[in-house]
This record gives sequence, C-alpha cells and structure tokens, in this order.
Amino acid sequence: MPVNLARASKENPVVAPLVEPADELTIDEVRRYSRHLIIPDVGMTGQKRLKNAKVLVIGAGGLGSPALLYLAAAGVGTLGIIDDDVVDESNLQRQIIHGQSDIDKPKAESAAASVAETNPYVKTIVHNERLDNDNVLEIFSQYDLIVDGTDNFATRYLVNDAAVILGKPYVWGSIYRFEGQVSVFWAQEGPQYRDLYPEPPPPGMVPSCAEGGVLGVLCASIGSIMVTEAIKLITGIGDPLIGRLMVYDALEMRYSTLNIRRDPNGVLPTELMSDYEAFCGAISEEAADAAADSTISVATLDGWLKERADGGRDFVLVDVREPNEYEINKIPGSILIPKGEFLNGKALEQLPGDKQIVLHCKSGVRSAEALAVLKGAGYDNSVHVGGGVVAWVNQIDPSQPTY
Repeated sequence: MPVNLARASKENPVVAPLVEPADELTIDEVRRYSRHLIIPDVGMTGQKRLKNAKVLVIGAGGLGSPALLYLAAAGVGTLGIIDDDVVDESNLQRQIIHGQSDIDKPKAESAAASVAETNPYVKTIVHNERLDNDNVLEIFSQYDLIVDGTDNFATRYLVNDAAVILGKPYVWGSIYRFEGQVSVFWAQEGPQYRDLYPEPPPPGMVPSCAEGGVLGVLCASIGSIMVTEAIKLITGIGDPLIGRLMVYDALEMRYSTLNIRRDPNGVLPTELMSDYEAFCGAISEEAADAAADSTISVATLDGWLKERADGGRDFVLVDVREPNEYEINKIPGSILIPKGEFLNGKALEQLPGDKQIVLHCKSGVRSAEALAVLKGAGYDNSVHVGGGVVAWVNQIDPSQPTY
C-alpha cells in the first residue's frame, strides 16, 4: 500500500517522535546545542529527545564513520557501535572516524574514542563482535533506532528481519563507486527492505566496495543524509524517507527519489532465517561446484611458478580482476583477462587448449566464477587460487601493497 508522504510539520508529523524527551539539558549542553535550540522545529524539546535516544550504528566503516560523528555532534545520548573488524590503512581514504594511529586497532573501539572526543556528553556502548543470528535480537532490543551501514547483503537481510520482528525502525544506506542510496525501513509505518529487494542479486552480480571501489567523499554525502533521517525520526519532524528511496549520483551531482511500496505478496518475517550467508550466496552453485576440488593455495602456486621457470611445468596463469586492480599489485607471470570476458565467452578465444589454466582474482570469488565457465567449456584440469592476490601478498610477497 502507498505511504502518505504529505509535508509534515512539528504539529502534524508523518510519524510520532521516536522517544520521549529527557528531563533536562545541562547548562553546558544548552551552550553546545544552541544552534539546534534556536531552530523552531527542533527547539528544547527536540534536543531533549536526542539526548534521550539510543541509536545503534552497524559498522564503523565508510558510512558508519560520518554517521557516528554527526550523531554524536547532534547530541544523541547513547550510541552503540558494532563492528568486529580492525582498522586497515586502506580504510583511511574514506573512514574518517579513524586515523593513522588507529591502524590495527578494533574499529569499534577506535570509533568510540573519536565519539568521546567529538562529544563527551554522549555515552558509547562498544559491541566488538560480528552481528549474527545469535546476538542480533538481544543487541537491537537495547536501542530505539538502528543505522545500517553494512556492505553485504547477508547482514542487510539479517538487520531487516530482526528490525521487523522487534518493531524497530532503521535507516539504511548503500554506496558504490559514485552512487549512493538511502531509505528508512519500518514495517509498522511502511515498506521493509524485502519490499525493495525481495531476493538478493545473483552471486557475483553486484561487486562489493572492496572489489569495485568507492569515492571516499561519497561516504560523507550518504552518511550525513542517514543522520538527517535519524534526527527526523527521533524528534518527529519532517518527512522521513519511509516508502521512498533516495538515489545520489555524485558524477552528475543529481538526487532522485523513487517510491517504494509494500509488496502485496510479501510476508513480514516472524523469525530469523537459519543461514543468511547461504541465502545470499557469495558465489553461485556452479562456481562452488567447480572450485570444490580445483582450488590450490598460494604456496602451491609459488611452487608451480618455480617449476615453470625451471621448465618442469607448463601452465597459463590468468588474473581475472579489472585493469586498474592489476596496476596496484599482481602475481608475477600472470596475464590479465577480466572476469567479464569469461562470462561473454571472449576469454576462451585467448586461451590455449593444450595447457592447464590457473585463475586468480583478489580473494577467490571472481576466479571461482570464471573457473565454472572454463569447466563448462571443457577445460577440465583448470584450477583457481584460493585467497587470490590478497593471500599472495600476505603469505608470499609482502613487499607489494594491498587494497
């Protein structure tokens, strides 16, 4: 059913404020939030609601970084941070909540320290763990609002289902290269995430930011919009993006909004799925079958390359990444044929039929998909390298950069 999105005012909000106001603001808090207090639609009552709000941010990465900083600056009283990763140098291009001295530190702890520096009046709760079936309902139950900055479909469906089960609203954002998307999902008031994406995309169809890249500043653009939606929900002002998907194209500098309606055949989840990873499928069944007994380690590849140099083995090593990735690092002796050329059949015209083909990519996902194509074309003894060039750099040649 369509959602009524008439212009809202403080007197006639689209949805009621998410939380009750705190009892008071201290003198120091009044000074700090004075620019909010003089906005009529926010005012003292709205700021007290922000103080009383408990918001969980999932992921202290590209979207979580600006979201946490601006939620803290806005005066959200309690911020939960869940992330099980550690800060890597490649994160610093866009994850502005972390700095050089935070490399190798847990992201959740690094982010909490930055929040404390931004606003000492904000309480942080650190969840230095991975969100999964075992903890999601217990963690979500502690918060009024969820801000989802995750970058994989399995977690996105998990977040949606848990939020629906608990009746929680959540702000969702997504980024890739130069484009971002934002919406608010709240099954009690409008569509859920499954109405926008009833099923995950086919494995390998949508590359992650780690594979396809992302313009660093795009995180700030989308993250700030997510925080804007969070503030609107908490204070009960404006038109939240319930039933709407906002799409931002940074290259064209263009915002567009699409309507999202509830799927008339959709079903609201009443329990969590047993395996979200399997539901979303990192690789296709064909790729999994092809790789099952045709995967070698980087240590094995290193030995094979030495044997090839000595004339004791003959094979063709093919890198199926994109040309710009090939410029960053490479396994010596490889040739570049991007995965897309395997999918459209052009790669088969470039490969000899009398030599073993060894495939690799960044981590092993794309090479498994390409391997399935080769197996289907009769290259029965072809293999791929588990862990890809990431494993190669980490285990064999640490002199090369990672990305």
